Amino acid sequence: MLDLAALRAIDFHTHAEEPCGCHADDGYDDLQSAMARYFRAPWDHPPTIDQTAAHYREQRIAAVIFPVDAERETGFRRYANEDVAEACARHADILIPFASIDPARGRMGAREARSLVRDFGVRGFKFHPTMQGFYPNDRMAWPLYEAIAEAGVPALFHTGQTGVGAGMPGGNGMRLKYSNPVHLDDVAVDFPTMPIIAAHPSFPWQDEALAVAVHKPNVWIDLSGWRPKYFPPILLQYANTLLKDRMLFGSDWPMIAPEGWLAEFEDLPIRDAVRPKILKDNAARLLGLKEAA
Repeated sequence: MLDLAALRAIDFHTHAEEPCGCHADDGYDDLQSAMARYFRAPWDHPPTIDQTAAHYREQRIAAVIFPVDAERETGFRRYANEDVAEACARHADILIPFASIDPARGRMGAREARSLVRDFGVRGFKFHPTMQGFYPNDRMAWPLYEAIAEAGVPALFHTGQTGVGAGMPGGNGMRLKYSNPVHLDDVAVDFPTMPIIAAHPSFPWQDEALAVAVHKPNVWIDLSGWRPKYFPPILLQYANTLLKDRMLFGSDWPMIAPEGWLAEFEDLPIRDAVRPKILKDNAARLLGLKEAA
């Protein structure tokens, strides 16, 4: 169980990668190497979930962690959600399991989502429209969203440009158009009780992300995937004011280490009353976490 009082932050955006050397040689290593170069990450192979837990425990930071089910679009082997959830259960003091289901799985995916929440303690779901090759407002996703909304857990969507495939020929076949955050507006209209998180500063659509979040009270923003020193001024303006209760710290581990993100965040002109909201309090409220009695 998480000891909320002992944590200095909750990282709302970390990736569970396949155990090193245990996946088929399907191009996944090349993709990860290209991403590591793009982000200047200091590792040869992505860390396992156990290694991630050890790092976050040392930093006294809880982590929302998830795989990405993009096998249909990319061919990269799916990392089973059940395996991720069971690994997180070994580290329940520091890891918060999210799952990922390709919306093209339709009602089969909805059935899986219900089982993952009910039987495996999954606390939310991750979508990556660019990797999964779909628009978030494609109605094929509605059965899955319905299951997520019924469960009362958040849906987290990648938005904006992505480091996945960046610099590779043709962007490794990935199309940025799917990740314009304005597509989340339709989802927020039809699922007004489902918390929706727009992940990352949404370059080149930052204004669209802010507009949707201001207009739809069930839309949140996580600040992962960018070093804070590169945050645009308009994002900081809204983080300090209208969206101060719906902004979330996220690193994008293992591409960005949380301690480096936090060090740069210290230098930003964030109001003293807002800083703890972004680092921990907003995430705790969204996830229903409470201080131990």
